[in-house]
Amino acid sequence: MNRLLIFSLILFSISATAQRSPFKNLSEKDGKIGIGTSNPDELLTVKGKIHTQEVLVDLDGAVAPDYVFEKYFNGFSERMPDYTLISLEELEAFLKENNHLPNVPSAETMQNEGISLKEMNLILLQKIEELTLYTLQQQKEIDKLKKEIYKD
Repeated sequence: MNRLLIFSLILFSISATAQRSPFKNLSEKDGKIGIGTSNPDELLTVKGKIHTQEVLVDLDGAVAPDYVFEKYFNGFSERMPDYTLISLEELEAFLKENNHLPNVPSAETMQNEGISLKEMNLILLQKIEELTLYTLQQQKEIDKLKKEIYKD
C-alpha cells in the first residue's frame, strides 16, 4: 500500500510538471511570452522561423506614402508637408556617398538594430512611388525628344 501511494505521488508530480510546461521551447517571463528563447524582450518574442499565411500590421499613426503623388501632382502634401522628391542627380550623389537609398536604413543599421516590418514596408512603398514618378518624368522627356526628332 505504501509503495502504491509513493508511486501515485511520483506519477502525479510528473503529470503536474508536464501540464505546466507542455512545450519545451515556450517560456514566460514578466508577462512576456518567448518561443525559442527564455528571455523574451517583447510581449511575444520568437527566436526562429515563423510560418504563417498572413500578417496584418496596423499603421497606428504611421503615414502611408500617398504624399509622394500628392506633392508631385498638387504641388503640396497635407499629410507630409516637408516631403520633396529629390532630383536624379541628387539621388546619384547620395548613392555614391552612402551606398543606400535616402531614408532607407543602411545595411549596418539593419544588422545592428533589425527592421520594423511596418516601417520598412512604408519606406519601400515610398521608393516605389518615387520610381514611378522618375519613370513618368523620363517618359515625358523621351516623348519630347521623339517629337523633336520626327519634326522634320
